[in-house]
Amino acid sequence: MNKVFLIGNLTRDPELTETAGGVSICRFAIAVNRSYSGADGERKTDFFNVTAWRGLGETVSRYAKKGNKVAVSGTIELRNYEDAQGVKRTAVDIIAQDVEFLTPRGGNGDGSGYEADIPAAPAGGNRGSKKPTLQSFDDDSDIPF
Repeated sequence: MNKVFLIGNLTRDPELTETAGGVSICRFAIAVNRSYSGADGERKTDFFNVTAWRGLGETVSRYAKKGNKVAVSGTIELRNYEDAQGVKRTAVDIIAQDVEFLTPRGGNGDGSGYEADIPAAPAGGNRGSKKPTLQSFDDDSDIPF
């Protein structure tokens, strides 16, 4: 099974492009802190390239920006390629299947959190609907033990 779950901060703004066939693709990178410190007492950080396709990619590009904390679940994809000097290299990419935004509205201190563009629910909620009233009852008399 190929499944990965990462929580980290975007290292740059997401880049939304389209394939030749018109399919949306969003690329971004996240920095993930390791849960332990090295011998020098400093925490290490890993950087992952993430790709989100279609509607998920469009959503990420619209609401996320550099510094936002996100949770990404998806799969790991390895790519082999040859660099300009002819050296064979391997790249690790995360193909996102789900992205959850963890930075609260205005979380960067500038009031421009990703939720700012999401329309708010109408004031007053469900008008005309009453909360049900609960009635107490005594069911201790029928306990079999």
